[in-house]
Amino acid sequence: MLAVAASLALLAFALAWPVPVVLAGARWPRRMPGAALVLWQAIALAGGLSMIGSLLVFGLIPFGDDLPHAAGAFTTDLFAGRLPHDADFFEMFALAGAVLLGVHLLLNLVRTSWRAERQRRHHVHLLQLLSDPMPERPGTRVIDHAAPVAYCLPGAPRATTVLSAGLLELLSDDELAAVVAHERAHVTQHHHVLLVAFSAWRSALPWFPIATRAHEAVGLLIELLADDQARRTVSQRNLSRAVALVALAGAPADGGAPVTAKGVLAPTVTGVNVPASPASAGEWADARVARLTDVAAPAAPALRFTVLAGALALVVLPTLMLLGPALR
Repeated sequence: MLAVAASLALLAFALAWPVPVVLAGARWPRRMPGAALVLWQAIALAGGLSMIGSLLVFGLIPFGDDLPHAAGAFTTDLFAGRLPHDADFFEMFALAGAVLLGVHLLLNLVRTSWRAERQRRHHVHLLQLLSDPMPERPGTRVIDHAAPVAYCLPGAPRATTVLSAGLLELLSDDELAAVVAHERAHVTQHHHVLLVAFSAWRSALPWFPIATRAHEAVGLLIELLADDQARRTVSQRNLSRAVALVALAGAPADGGAPVTAKGVLAPTVTGVNVPASPASAGEWADARVARLTDVAAPAAPALRFTVLAGALALVVLPTLMLLGPALR
């Protein structure tokens, strides 16, 4: 049990620092954002499982030789009001830490999801007051604002596409259609769910720099995925021109923060993917335009298979480390 706890702790450390740092700095995820997004989810899931599992296994060492039997023995002793004579403070502290960390992460996910839904409802209410319907585009509303803004707000029975007057003046009809296709791709691919999950991870561990790095990396990847979905139905040239025009129009001459949805309505509503900083906004636009205009060969299937296999292995490995001794 001690060897399992130590191995899980090493895995948790690797997934908390060196692995995400290397992945965030790599260039290949921009060629295959779907596979990279799966890998980021696997890192987050396996990292959390390893952290909690390491503490749990270490804390249950006095109760048995494998996790399932030790957990059963601990439950029995807990209700009986007794502890093994060799259980010490550090093991009980680790056990309490595992429970508290698991509950903290779960409750923070619930809290973040609830806040996102509440903000979405509030945002919908504001849209009814501050925007006008666009008759020629069902499900689309226009806000009277000079900044070029476009986003899709998920909801039932259908999503709402929001455009600004500034965007309508800036883009041609074809470019506008490309932007709308991109924004609707976010909703059809349920990117808001991923944003909530990684936002919950970041808010649960604010002292954890890699959580912020992961949130920003995932933000760019879902933009690239939405571009891939959009260019199935619209011109790649129109989409790249629209991205470049909006980025240039939103970048102020004085070098301050760019104008985004953040300056029009509530920025943190689910469905509004706003970069964390002006630098991130510029990097996202540059990366999108470069990718849309790149004529390089797509990523090799072998690389995609390797990434997906690695993501699966990351989730399976800590699971086997936790349950393996019992299975044997």
